[in-house]
Amino acid sequence: MKDTVIKFDNVTKIYKLYSSTRKRLLGIFLKNVGYKKKRAVDAVNFEIERGESVALFGKNGAGKSTILKMITGVTFPTSGDITVNGRVSALLELTSGFDLEFSGRENIYLKGHILGLSDKEIKELEETIIEFSELGDYIDQPVRTYSSGMKSRLGFAINVNIRPEILIVDEALSVGDTAFRVKCKEKVSEIIEKDNVTLLFVTHQTAVAEEFCTRGIVMKNGQLIFDGGVHEASEYYKEMYNMN
Repeated sequence: MKDTVIKFDNVTKIYKLYSSTRKRLLGIFLKNVGYKKKRAVDAVNFEIERGESVALFGKNGAGKSTILKMITGVTFPTSGDITVNGRVSALLELTSGFDLEFSGRENIYLKGHILGLSDKEIKELEETIIEFSELGDYIDQPVRTYSSGMKSRLGFAINVNIRPEILIVDEALSVGDTAFRVKCKEKVSEIIEKDNVTLLFVTHQTAVAEEFCTRGIVMKNGQLIFDGGVHEASEYYKEMYNMN
């Protein structure tokens, strides 16, 4: 019996594109304000089972980001149904949700609560997160004093150590210096292998995707045009754009 953790059933997402901010605001209250329709995701169907590692390929505008936003609940489909079973940790915008006046340690608790963890669960993970981030004494300084790289390290450390059931990675493995990037890749590999985590990996780098994934989905103009083995998907994607 299949243990499906993500399912898209004929999912379509249409955005309204207004010609100005003023018209966008008026469009909230009035029905006769003109706009163009953008079909960002068009009748997409797929299922991902627990423990699968799936790469999502596609150029900018292919619909990848909209799919991620719908999985994480940031936006909702115009039509169709989405099922997500499990705690989702998304390595997208790593610094989102931080309070700049809070210390790094306080932000661990803030983001932990946002991600649905209890104080007890966060306390158990606190030192692991701090050690992984390599921030040292800076962990008790306000985040507004951090460099962008330090913020990203903390964000990655939190998201990857909260024991996710579904891990979504969008080019986040480029965090920090070379040594820290290697550490990030090793951590992602570890939790996939040991914890049976489901991985959805969004990238333009086919070689990196093949390191982590066994399956690949190719998107173009909002439509799913290929779903198969990651190597075959990688070759399909590269041939489509003459990248070989």
